[in-house]
Amino acid sequence: MTTTTLHPGRDGAGVVRRTVLPGGLRVVTETMPTVRSVAVGMWVGIGSRDEAPEHTGATHFLEHLLFKGTPARDALEISAAIEGIGGEINAFTAKEYTCYYARVLDEDLPLAIDVLADVVTSSLITEDDVESERGVILEEIAMHDDDPSDAVHEAFSAELYGDVPLGRPILGSVDSINALSRERIAEYYRRYYLPPHTVVSVCGNVSHERVVELVAAAYERAGALGGAAEPVLPRLAGPGAAPRAGVRLVDRSTEQANLVLGTTALSRTDDRRFALGVLNAALGGGMSSRLFQEIREKRGLAYSAYSYTTQYSDTGQFGVYVGCLPGKIDDVLKICREEISRVVADSITEEEIARGKGQMRGGLVLGLEDTGSRMSRIGKSELVYDTLMSVDEVLARIEAVTPEEIAAVGREILSQPLTLAVIGPYGDKDFGAFIA
Repeated sequence: MTTTTLHPGRDGAGVVRRTVLPGGLRVVTETMPTVRSVAVGMWVGIGSRDEAPEHTGATHFLEHLLFKGTPARDALEISAAIEGIGGEINAFTAKEYTCYYARVLDEDLPLAIDVLADVVTSSLITEDDVESERGVILEEIAMHDDDPSDAVHEAFSAELYGDVPLGRPILGSVDSINALSRERIAEYYRRYYLPPHTVVSVCGNVSHERVVELVAAAYERAGALGGAAEPVLPRLAGPGAAPRAGVRLVDRSTEQANLVLGTTALSRTDDRRFALGVLNAALGGGMSSRLFQEIREKRGLAYSAYSYTTQYSDTGQFGVYVGCLPGKIDDVLKICREEISRVVADSITEEEIARGKGQMRGGLVLGLEDTGSRMSRIGKSELVYDTLMSVDEVLARIEAVTPEEIAAVGREILSQPLTLAVIGPYGDKDFGAFIA
């Protein structure tokens, strides 16, 4: 067992420590002695992009099944154990990782760790549970498909990346969920839900030594600790993705059209991501951004208009989302193209750079004011990065971004071929001119 201090903190607060237990299980903690809550996350380095065709949808399926029961607790006992002490327990699945988490009072930390470890290591995955949750997931897919503002982002990813796991929905499809057997899901669980793939992150009024002791005991009770395995290294590379010019139109009788226009962008470890973040904030990151001002404030063409970036290990996305009346989509797309072209040609102003940096700094710091967000930061960092940057280091990187770096990344990203996804009542309307 080895323990290292990742960040010393200040005056006993913000100390981040890391211990590797036998078998490759990693435990990272951050101390916040002035709070009374604790957030616990168990992060598994497996996501929907890791699924083979025969396992499509299995990652998210497991997110449901792991709460259905273990040898020690049934589904009601799992939820009641945490909710009965005023805490919360839940999970989420992403394309490159899955997280099971709980937030409780500091005095209830032992119970939270025990319940989460039980769930992650000892799920029964019975045939009956698979069948009952299959119906629940199909309902979830239907609910998601009924919301075009969600569905358009999946249509965009599908067109941008093509028929590869990164381009497929995290939930899977109706066909893939119906095709998944209990045996395939259990095989996937046994292959990936192992200590070397797992990070336990805890933040709050805690002692690192006490957390390590509790985690080790919980995993030992499950028979999941031991051996000489090393932690699985962070996923820092991959096949990447080339930009694709294409349009995906989903003809649907909606009252509002929904569109995403964008292209491939930077990976999560690309040093230029800070410059792209400042650019994104100026172009579409808030009410003062160019897109919001031009589309909503000046012309009243839409209620919601924004840009965003998403990063993965080897690629990323830059996208512009707008929801508007169907008859206004041509005007909206024309403005989007004009603003993108302006950035490529002239970049953004010094005033916009200052505003973008301020937005990023404020968003970072304000987003880390609770134990849950800090738990997520250290857990995700341990799982997918090779180092944990302190908040001050991230703020310094944002402040150090130069106008030249922003101009260069804007030219490189936004001059690439564009992909467009549209959901609305358009029949076979040709949108090709807007990506040419």
